[in-house]
Amino acid sequence: MKRIFFTSIAVIISLTITAQDVAQWRGPNRNGIYNETGLMKKWPDGGPAMIWHFDGLGEGHTSAAVTSSGVYITGMINGMGNIFAFDHSGNMKWKKEYGPEWTENHFGVRSTPLVINDKLYFMTAFGHLFCLNTTNGQVIWTLDTFKEYGGRNISWGVTENLLYDGNTLYCSPGGRDASVIALNRNTGKLIWKSKGNSEKSAYCSPILVKLANRKLLVTMMENSIQGYDAATGQFLWKYNHTTEPYVHPNLPTFIDGYLYCTTGYGLGGVMLKVSLDGSSVTEVWKYASLDPKIGGVVVLNGRIYGGGDRNRRLFCLDWKTGKELFTLNQLAPANIISNDGLLYVYSERGNISLIEPKTDGFNIISTFNVPLGSGTHWAHTVINNKRLYVRHGNSLMVYGIAADKI
Repeated sequence: MKRIFFTSIAVIISLTITAQDVAQWRGPNRNGIYNETGLMKKWPDGGPAMIWHFDGLGEGHTSAAVTSSGVYITGMINGMGNIFAFDHSGNMKWKKEYGPEWTENHFGVRSTPLVINDKLYFMTAFGHLFCLNTTNGQVIWTLDTFKEYGGRNISWGVTENLLYDGNTLYCSPGGRDASVIALNRNTGKLIWKSKGNSEKSAYCSPILVKLANRKLLVTMMENSIQGYDAATGQFLWKYNHTTEPYVHPNLPTFIDGYLYCTTGYGLGGVMLKVSLDGSSVTEVWKYASLDPKIGGVVVLNGRIYGGGDRNRRLFCLDWKTGKELFTLNQLAPANIISNDGLLYVYSERGNISLIEPKTDGFNIISTFNVPLGSGTHWAHTVINNKRLYVRHGNSLMVYGIAADKI
């Protein structure tokens, strides 16, 4: 009995040590869907209670990265980028200034931190990659992708929320000979680089598609949707997807062999079928009216939900056909996430709504106005441990949304 008991403890300890404590943009699966239980189904008048806030972030459009160790977020003060680390009570643990950030237009930091256990990664608007220690902000390694890989900047500054798989980190410097690269995330050393078709980056954050015998890296570059072999960097395919300006910041969405990509400025979205081996794609349908500029979409139960940019409505589309099922002439443009079948819609007008998507329409359950901060309402909201994290310019607000709060 003792031998079995100690073996069990060893297994538990091993699982605890090896478990990943990860925070990345748009949730655990990069699709805007969170998986918490016990959250409010309706908010009090005026919104959930604010637990804490911090009003000195400076300028930026990034979300909070939240793990068991703390809350991490970026901001620009007097032209210099900073990483802030807070504990879960809102006390600042450390602050790290890392160098120049974007001051030309739509000022501020663009890259939401990627946190994996004790390491934090982000990319500046000038193509500098950083890996920091989450305990104290110490730089572990840094890399200038423009200098090392010929990366080229774009109109509103490089904007990429980094992707990882195991010990591999992926990003898109947009160089003529190194359009996309893969690095060892512990050392910053190159694993592979791919010329692709030499396009610049286009504000998109890539996704990893897991097929039966291959992993694909999928992203949108300046003029096309592109697929790469994630293990080798082999450039497999491209699908032309062009608008002016060359802005494609919404994450692609992959479900059961199908890939949906959508862009603002009236271009809208396309559904592609990915071949079984990932070596090619074919067009299934297009739909132009759902054209989020930076808000992304979520897919629930075979339906696509998102807010248009030029077409300022909330949309519900059928995943298989692209048919418009219903719309709502409110709230859009907006970013959108989901938890437990409900939609959390953060409008550019500065309000956040809890919405039930019904069979034939949207039911707005609750709405509150974001009270602090300045500038555009572009940062995507985050749900973690029954809290809602809202960034508006220089302010980070943290709300309690546990069901026992009402």
